Amino acid sequence: MAESSPTVEKSEEEWRAVLSPEQFNILREKGTEPRGTGHYDKFYEEGVYNCAGCGTPLYKSTAKFDSGCGWPAFYEGFPGAINRSPDPDGRRTEITCAACDGHLGHVFKWEGLKVPTDERHCVNSVSIKFSPAP
Repeated sequence: MAESSPTVEKSEEEWRAVLSPEQFNILREKGTEPRGTGHYDKFYEEGVYNCAGCGTPLYKSTAKFDSGCGWPAFYEGFPGAINRSPDPDGRRTEITCAACDGHLGHVFKWEGLKVPTDERHCVNSVSIKFSPAP
């Protein structure tokens, strides 16, 4: 997927004003919530998961699955909504919101999971906000 420039740009102070301290740590400082503690880990209602920073739709609930990893897992996002870039150490691939560059988590490939893409988007619950289907 081609990298795109963020379309939602805010200063650090503006992000701090609209995000909780935990959201700021994860979305803007690339933190990680503790394994198994996120609200959406075992959450399976029908709807859409949006970026908690800017509201951009990222994942359909139909792409969510139980990977047992301790974080919400999705096998694909909306086209063009998620950017990928290698972590500085080259061991993992970070995923970020294409609109605001908020840190979502990491994507893992070729784990042999029984999902259509053989990918696991391991996403922090704090990075997303669920909107139920109408």
